[in-house]
Amino acid sequence: MNRDDVALTSLDSLLFDGAEATKGDLVAYLDAVADRLVGQLRDRPLSVMRVRPGQKPFMQKNLPKGAPDWIERVAIWAETSKREVHYALCNDPATLRWFANQRAVEYHPTLGHPQSHLVLDLDPPPGAAFDVAARTALLVREALSSAGLSGAVKTSGAKGVHVFVPLMPIEGDAVAAATRALAARAAALDPALATTAYVVEEREGKVFVDATRAGGATVVAAYSPRIRPGTPVSFPVAWDELESVDPREFTIKTALDVLGARDPWAEAMPAPQSLPEDLVEEGRAIPVARVAAMHEGKRRKRASARDEEQRG
Repeated sequence: MNRDDVALTSLDSLLFDGAEATKGDLVAYLDAVADRLVGQLRDRPLSVMRVRPGQKPFMQKNLPKGAPDWIERVAIWAETSKREVHYALCNDPATLRWFANQRAVEYHPTLGHPQSHLVLDLDPPPGAAFDVAARTALLVREALSSAGLSGAVKTSGAKGVHVFVPLMPIEGDAVAAATRALAARAAALDPALATTAYVVEEREGKVFVDATRAGGATVVAAYSPRIRPGTPVSFPVAWDELESVDPREFTIKTALDVLGARDPWAEAMPAPQSLPEDLVEEGRAIPVARVAAMHEGKRRKRASARDEEQRG
């Protein structure tokens, strides 16, 4: 197989239960948005979500051994599993088409090293309407504006919202700190609506302003389909239209009619910006959410063990 001859199979098969689309629909959609999507994936280690008939969706990071030699790749040491992971670099439409034939539905590139975007992921509570995520995104926009920053916004393709702020080259720890500070500032603007509580049980039904998308983290790309009923896609939205959209309307069967030949994600993205030093320093004083949650979990476990011992 070469780049000009990616064999396609089983195009009439249902993509997944509830997809309302076939594998052929996926291939056709990704072919149509290839240039716009590859522009975001290029040179970024790629993780994908795949679906196989009769199996649950799964995340694939390691490029399969049978992948064509012409697919570019990069090896990265994974400290958790103590092994090298060989990530694909989706640098051309042929690679994207090969992934589509592998039933790769979702495309999650890493944010980069050094990180080129600051990202806030807004996750509403179960059962909440989309408008609560949209209103929280406007809080984030206000926090950004107060720091002299601006960003672009898109639906996650699920129930949430992603805010992206393009950056001048900067080390990841500074980006992580600034992200924590902005999340805290946004949540403080309306504590009844938003929270930075990492532990789900502590969110009290509020929208989670997730500041953990930094370093080697991944975020689903704009225009990427999602493994959700109807196969929605992550879609760029104008700030002044965010509260009025229904993210379920953007699917692999409808998004192209809205897009036409445009690339609204690229059009909406501001020029790269520098992070204010005071914002970074403010964030450095805020504990890393995962680490704080881990320590709190250990503390509670120790306290529970002491209580059990005293009762015994």
